[in-house]
Amino acid sequence: MSGKSHHTRTLREMELEVLAEGREWMKQRLQEKLQQEAERDGRVFPPQPTKGQASARRMDGPADRGRRD
Repeated sequence: MSGKSHHTRTLREMELEVLAEGREWMKQRLQEKLQQEAERDGRVFPPQPTKGQASARRMDGPADRGRRD
């Protein structure tokens, strides 16, 4: 007998692999389409943030300060 273990993949394992490949393909395809649109319009993709642009991640308004529940 060989020292290698033969593992038969389950349907679920194959499904997860194919889904991951599909997500990656769709991501690349979307990036290509967005890049084509940006080139057609003469813009840069991904867009570069401007200096005056606020970050969407930051929430430091007065309602968030010193709050205790």
